[in-house]
Amino acid sequence: MSTRSDAFSEETIKELQRLQDDVPATSQAEVRRVLRDEFGDGYESIFAEFNYTPLASASIAQVHEARLKTGERVAVKIVKHNVPRRLQANLNFLGGMVGLMHALVRPIRHFNGPARIAELRNLLLPQLDMRQEARNIENVGRNFANHPFVVIPKVYGEYTRNSVLVMEFVDGIPGKHFHKVDLPRPQLSRRLQDAVYTMLYMHGVAHGDPHPGNVKFTQDGKIVFLDFGITVYVTEAEKWGLASFFFASIRQEWDLATERFLTYFVLKKERAKDYGRFFGEVKAVIYRYFFEIADEWKTADFFRDVTAVLKKHGAEYTPNFTKVELTLASCEGFGTQIDPDIDVWENSRRFSDRYSPYMNEDVRQRFDDHFKRETPQALAMRSDAERFMIASIHMNRYFFPCTYPMFAQKGQGCRIEDVDGHSYIDLTGGYGPHILGYAHPEIVKAQQALVADGSLNAMGNRSEVELARLLVSAFPGAHYACLSNSGTEAVIHALRICRAYRRRGKVAKCEGHYHGFSDQAMVSSWFQQRGPLERPEPVAGCPGTPQSTVDNTIVLQYGHPESLKIVRERAEEIDCVILEPLPFSMGRLDVDFLRQMRALCTELDIPLVFDEVVSGFRVCYGGAQILAGVVPDLTVLGKIIGGGMPCGAVVGSKKLMEIARSTTDPFRDYETRVFLGGTMSGNSLSAGSGVAMLNYLKAHPEVYTSLHEHTEWLRTRLVEIAQRLQVPARIKAVRSIFTVSFSHRETRFYREIQGGSDYKSSIALAYYMRKQGIYMPELHFLALSYAHTREDLEIVCNAFEKSLGEMKADGFFVN
Repeated sequence: MSTRSDAFSEETIKELQRLQDDVPATSQAEVRRVLRDEFGDGYESIFAEFNYTPLASASIAQVHEARLKTGERVAVKIVKHNVPRRLQANLNFLGGMVGLMHALVRPIRHFNGPARIAELRNLLLPQLDMRQEARNIENVGRNFANHPFVVIPKVYGEYTRNSVLVMEFVDGIPGKHFHKVDLPRPQLSRRLQDAVYTMLYMHGVAHGDPHPGNVKFTQDGKIVFLDFGITVYVTEAEKWGLASFFFASIRQEWDLATERFLTYFVLKKERAKDYGRFFGEVKAVIYRYFFEIADEWKTADFFRDVTAVLKKHGAEYTPNFTKVELTLASCEGFGTQIDPDIDVWENSRRFSDRYSPYMNEDVRQRFDDHFKRETPQALAMRSDAERFMIASIHMNRYFFPCTYPMFAQKGQGCRIEDVDGHSYIDLTGGYGPHILGYAHPEIVKAQQALVADGSLNAMGNRSEVELARLLVSAFPGAHYACLSNSGTEAVIHALRICRAYRRRGKVAKCEGHYHGFSDQAMVSSWFQQRGPLERPEPVAGCPGTPQSTVDNTIVLQYGHPESLKIVRERAEEIDCVILEPLPFSMGRLDVDFLRQMRALCTELDIPLVFDEVVSGFRVCYGGAQILAGVVPDLTVLGKIIGGGMPCGAVVGSKKLMEIARSTTDPFRDYETRVFLGGTMSGNSLSAGSGVAMLNYLKAHPEVYTSLHEHTEWLRTRLVEIAQRLQVPARIKAVRSIFTVSFSHRETRFYREIQGGSDYKSSIALAYYMRKQGIYMPELHFLALSYAHTREDLEIVCNAFEKSLGEMKADGFFVN
């Protein structure tokens, strides 16, 4: 309540603020008793100095300054003596009284007092456990490591006990004295809101009570968060719900916004006797606050009015959303104290529309004018194409439609030319296949001869046999190869072989690993995740996916030891484990994890499938498995092996691959063999192009040396540029493949990348770079080719620096 200057007088606010850090402290004797109970009689050997006069004393705990024997200055938070007993007794008494009233007084039953007391108990009791608070601090601190203006104290876990928390001492200005900070108040208030919304929307772990007593400021305006007794853990589904609800509200789709709000954050909707009326009243509140009085937005008032409607109809918030409400209300209340004119709604839009491909109107208009002036034929082609074509890869892209699609008419080396005659340095390579660049002489020569010979398909041909031979010879564990038309088809083939071998019914795959567009391959591959990080739950990649397919998918976390436990626990359900050995979204090859998974799958006789559609023949001749020294049972390939033409393949062990070979007995085939088809599979043009490509790469190992050196050079330069401009860009690069995203935190797992990325800035970067003569896709990995020279990469760096500078000036990055 101390943050609610809109509801209470200044005198009342000051009195309430005393409860944050100015409650009478426990005596020195009681402090010593707590320390002795937790550390024993020798506790003084831990501290070189200990000030028994507390720096601050709140209702549950008080904080002392001390110095460890090792020299570090620390803050020691101690739960006050007898507080746990008194708090428990008070909650029991309150619970009994409310329960009695709930039973006897019918008119107040809709309030569901016992449930509210249970929520209060869950909110308060964890604050008594300093070990839990230590874990909260560490979780939040990990997310804000290296953040430009958020500081989270370090925890000394070895000295933390149930009633004692030892953490780094951070000097600072108390939150209530924000006026002493050398930063304009609007900027300081905006930083506070940015930090809290980042925790809720992106990290999923948030300080649950950011009132002035729990915050310090450095003189230059950094924010120090303290006291993580109340910490909100937002599930992946709830994060998705927050973003989708606010996004619909921004687009003024009021029915959809209301539906999402009720779906994700409201329980017991079935109690509403007139659901249509209930829905309409919630919708009216949303419409009022997000449209009619958006410029006077007050979070607390919004929740008050929604709560009134829920109570009226017997519904209620989900328990966790009450914590979200507290967090948002506290943040806004404190932010309003700092800057009474803060535009909470406008600031929050940056988070709620982070999935939006749209820029602000001024920037959008400039780009509209630029592309209308410079690429009139491309825009005309876009309009024409939209009348009769769905182009889900480059125009009507799933999730993020392309505002200014590229229409190219020619590619040569590392450059492409658009239909308006503009030349661009290309950073896609067709999403990987053109490792030598476009129209490489050796590939063109081979393709011309193959076209002249008739582009054979649906019958055996010399190119098909030669490509299969090259593929098998490139991988240590391969005895046979089966060609297809794409990586997606090759994955379908591999999974079918494994199902026929094991006959258990489920496939294990890693969260965020993309294996093409088949139903099972897309489960938990992108954008939406569910379940705990260490034990993800499967979620459909898009509508149209049978629920049975989702249910038959076990989701693992690449690089997490818990994944090995899951495979062992559920071995009798699993037909195979499929993963990308080098997932480029994460930019790391986890050799130890791959070796452990290989050993486990061997022990359990579960086929291990490596998807090397991207990494195969790009990171080295063969693929990531050559670098890791790990041999899978099956390898899925695509992209480069077609030399720029559509092609895929699955290669692998004799034991598994022969499941696709006829026995010459049709009855036995039907019982024991799988069918792998495709009219164009192994066609002479694709296979011959692949032969030319692989022969060239095998004969020219300097291709890989050059690509590796260029990638490392470019990554270093791009990181330096971003750091110099103080832009939170994350550049991950591995042997010619690299990604650029915008986030302040280092990430290890896919959902951290997914949840922390600023998609709006990533999309915009592609258009800023286009203005500078560089073509890159809005959201995809980038690929260098052997045709890129150092001079080309210098041009890329200059364009990157100019683009980030313009984006910073246009307000894409909070300071």
